[in-house]
Amino acid sequence: MREFYPEIEPYETGFMEVGDGHSVYYERVGTPGARPAVFLHGGPGGGINPDYRRFFDPARYDLLLFDQRGCGRSTPHAGLEANTTWHLVEDIERLRRLVGCDSWLVFGGSWGSTLALAYAQTHPERVSALILRGVYTVTQAEIDWYYRFGVSQMFPDAWDRFLAPIPEAERDDLIAAYRRRLTAAEEAVRLEAAQAWAIWEGTTITLLPRPEVERTYGDAHFALAFARLENHYFLHGCWLEPGQLLRDAGKLRGIPGEIIHGRYDMPCPVKTAYDLHQAWPEARLHIVEGAGHAATEPGIRDRLIRATDRFAG
Repeated sequence: MREFYPEIEPYETGFMEVGDGHSVYYERVGTPGARPAVFLHGGPGGGINPDYRRFFDPARYDLLLFDQRGCGRSTPHAGLEANTTWHLVEDIERLRRLVGCDSWLVFGGSWGSTLALAYAQTHPERVSALILRGVYTVTQAEIDWYYRFGVSQMFPDAWDRFLAPIPEAERDDLIAAYRRRLTAAEEAVRLEAAQAWAIWEGTTITLLPRPEVERTYGDAHFALAFARLENHYFLHGCWLEPGQLLRDAGKLRGIPGEIIHGRYDMPCPVKTAYDLHQAWPEARLHIVEGAGHAATEPGIRDRLIRATDRFAG
């Protein structure tokens, strides 16, 4: 079972002005001039943390990580204006030009897998390989599974806590009901909704309970960006046409890839990863038994590090 590479500090950090009032924080880790790679975090709104650097051998990678618009150290915090999938795709291109590479390995998990697919299908010539974890394609079925009926049957106690801020009369459309509260004028209303939304996810992403994960998701600063951005993106179907990412999987032909998915992933049903593999047979599919959604699940961590080692060259 592969463990994380040792802790490492960035050799460069900075902010990139990407327009529309947004400033994106980035950091570069590893060996300058080694194999270029970019890490796309989840959420939307999850931000990066130091452990994400450790999926990559620092001797063989020149890795860029960044906080997507509105989260982490990027500003404005929790900002929704000019914040769509296609803004982020172009931010990735700006960052690639900053690095100065013609193409790079793209690593994305959960929402990061959605963004990785959108980027790769838009700029396939810029992607040397893809590593996807917890595949999510933002179909209505996937959204309903997590926010209407499905995971609610697996976690009825956590679901009751998720419902608590929403009056019964509004529970037929929880995405819309949460939107009203996450954009309310009253700070207390926004924060109550944000923490309920984020804790629901923090409770359901691991196979076994991990209170420290739930505490992280319940942190007020983290929860506000995470909940507002996730809700904003899902309310708009992430600005994707229905079924677009699977429909356009043919654009990935010729790109080598690894698809890694926990058998018991609650937010992102494994059927989506299976369907993507059927449409993109160049990729290797690994269904990890005894694992949920989180990248830190031992079996998923093992497969992710094996994947980055495979593509290190």
